[in-house]
Amino acid sequence: QVQLVESGGGLVQAGGSLRLSCAVSGRTVSNYTMRWFRQAPGKEREFLAAISWNGGSTYYADSVKGRFTISRDNAKNTVYLQMHSLKPEDTAVYYCGADRWGVGTVNAYHFDYWGQGTQVTVSS
Repeated sequence: QVQLVESGGGLVQAGGSLRLSCAVSGRTVSNYTMRWFRQAPGKEREFLAAISWNGGSTYYADSVKGRFTISRDNAKNTVYLQMHSLKPEDTAVYYCGADRWGVGTVNAYHFDYWGQGTQVTVSS
C-alpha cells in the first residue's frame, strides 16, 4: 500500500520560511508527476507546484512563483516544498499528491496517491 506522509509544517511569522517534505513508502513514485496543493478553511483546494518524474521540469501557480520551490529526491522517494517570504494568506493545510499527468497540468483534485497533509500557519 502506498503512503504519502507530509511533514515540516508549523507556525511561522510572516516573511519566514518553511521546508515541507513528502515521504513516500510502499512503492516508488519515480515515474509519477508529484504535486503540492493546499486547502485553507472554507476555500477550494489550490494547486501550488508540480515536478516531473525526473525533476527536470517544474510548474508553479502564480500565487507562489518566486517564493516556493519544489524538488524531489527519487533515491529517497521524497518530494520537498521550500517556502520563503510566507504570508498570512499562505495559511492552510498542505498536501502532496502523485499522478501521471503532465507537469503543466493544474491539478489539485485527481491523484493516484495523496497524503493527509501538514498544517502551515503564518502569523502577521
